[in-house]
Amino acid sequence: QVQLVESGGGSVQAGGTLRLSCVASGRTFGGKPVGWFRQTAGKWREFVASITWNGAMTYYADSVRGRFTISRGSADNTLTLQMNSLKPEDTAVYFCGAARYDSDSSFELTNEYDYWGQGTQVTVST
Repeated sequence: QVQLVESGGGSVQAGGTLRLSCVASGRTFGGKPVGWFRQTAGKWREFVASITWNGAMTYYADSVRGRFTISRGSADNTLTLQMNSLKPEDTAVYFCGAARYDSDSSFELTNEYDYWGQGTQVTVST
């Protein structure tokens, strides 16, 4: 079992930056894919970014590509999302997820993840 804790959320103005972190405890990510999702009230949790077990491949939602960067630490227990040029539509609760099994998938679906953090709020104002 792995516990995930996100941090780094907050309130910023449009065009600003935030850096989200996700730390695993209990065990590491186990060399499996990890990712970030976000959710607003009344909507499904949506994919933001994911990264393969060795960090060689990253995947992004079209809405964030070129502005957000996902990375994972070499100790395999930290996940980071650098968010630049933030827009009001980026406002959401952001969750990190960790998978138990690997595949050739880009891990853009919530049901591919087995562990979730509690989320961290990001608010972007105009």
